[in-house]
Amino acid sequence: MERLQKVIAQAGVASRRKAEEFITAGRVKVNGKKVTELGVKVNPERDLVEVDGVPLDKEEPVYYLLYKPTGVISTSNDDKGRRTVTELIGSEQRVYPIGRLDYETSGLLLITNDGDFANLLMHPRHKIEKEYVAKVEGIPDRRELKRVEEGIMLEDGKTAPAKAKILSVDKKKQTAIVRLIMHEGRNRQVRRMFEALGHPVKKLKRERYSFLTLGNLQPSEFRPLKPIEVKQLKELAVTKPS
Repeated sequence: MERLQKVIAQAGVASRRKAEEFITAGRVKVNGKKVTELGVKVNPERDLVEVDGVPLDKEEPVYYLLYKPTGVISTSNDDKGRRTVTELIGSEQRVYPIGRLDYETSGLLLITNDGDFANLLMHPRHKIEKEYVAKVEGIPDRRELKRVEEGIMLEDGKTAPAKAKILSVDKKKQTAIVRLIMHEGRNRQVRRMFEALGHPVKKLKRERYSFLTLGNLQPSEFRPLKPIEVKQLKELAVTKPS
């Protein structure tokens, strides 16, 4: 017997956290009966589990590295009709992104149908390192960069320490290119941090996720992760200090 949300995640429908939202929203049935409480256990071999009326069908896990372009939303579907990252992949499996990059942010995004894998990498305690390059208005000084490194107080709490370095400046246009290395992944966090400093982000790109980089990929292009890369990501997550 396994928890219902785990079974849903293993079927590639969504991450375990998202599966819990499906359950509490009344979108899941077990043997024809709606389940809305967490903690229910099922036998994946004998019980019929449905999400939005569609029976679960265990799929082979797939893993992709996508160069997300701007103007694409990081979700598997969008009620506003905007293009989604899963449409770029075009997989026959029900895949979804691991975390998100906002609509106007480009760069490296992982896509999978492996709920346990997604949950492992997204859990805050695993502290997966990400590297961003931001073009910001104005030229941050050393004092401001130190605030980034020590943590900035935002409306949802103080950010974890990050590394920040100015790569180049354009004194005429009064803009700067800044590299930021961090492990947190709050909603629009990089943009909010620089806004708090008075340097709004004009352009943002994620260039690295742990040891993975975009390599020779162009915007909208993707590649399957190699088995050794999947293995290394799992090992990296579980060995990170809590």
